[in-house]
Amino acid sequence: MRQAISRAVLMASTALLLAGPLHAQDAPEEDPYEDWNRDVYEFNVFVDTWFLKPVAKAYRFVTPDLVDQAITNVFANLGEAENLLNSMLQGKLESSVVAVGRFTYNTTFGLGGLIDVATVFGIPERPEDLGQTLGYWGMDSGPYIMLPFLGPSTGRDAAGLAGEFAVMPSSWDYIEEPEHWYLRGLQIVDTRADLIAAEGFLGGGDDYSFIRNAYLQRREYLINDGKIEKDPFTEGDDDLMLEDF
Repeated sequence: MRQAISRAVLMASTALLLAGPLHAQDAPEEDPYEDWNRDVYEFNVFVDTWFLKPVAKAYRFVTPDLVDQAITNVFANLGEAENLLNSMLQGKLESSVVAVGRFTYNTTFGLGGLIDVATVFGIPERPEDLGQTLGYWGMDSGPYIMLPFLGPSTGRDAAGLAGEFAVMPSSWDYIEEPEHWYLRGLQIVDTRADLIAAEGFLGGGDDYSFIRNAYLQRREYLINDGKIEKDPFTEGDDDLMLEDF
């Protein structure tokens, strides 16, 4: 399922990573389909528990940390094409230059993206996707949606995924099948393996609400380039700084 699978998995992964510092609370106005979403969430947990997580654990057991990080870096480098295109669609010249610079540095000096030299040189990633672009131009987020297999989303982000799948070019388009699908599978497993260490954040309450709130907070943070006038999920917690994530 091409770029859509990768983006959805990475967004769900980010939500899991941010879930720890947040406080679960009801958000009925943002989650009108909560009963359905919870059923889908339980299905996703079942799939993860009995398939994806065991594979990710085996991958982590046999893969040295250095190799694991190199694989993560390669996939991040491939994503710079999407960062560039969406930065251009949003009229963000500086972010466009950053995406080009990161890809150039990491591909040239980072052995094809195996080493993230751009970050070492002071050029951190600026992730951009079509859902962020739609939000930047004023499209409302719509209701929170838990997608089967793909994880948390919103109406706007689901439309972004569909757009990426249908029309947006990607660095992945230059990789022929079946290698394309082998690499996609590796990316999903690598992403899931990187989340194992963050699982301690969950299990202390309503995990569904934790993930929902984390996802919604993170998406607004990205769409507004880190500028959040009022964060309903961290009100009263002045120590939480999203840029640290």
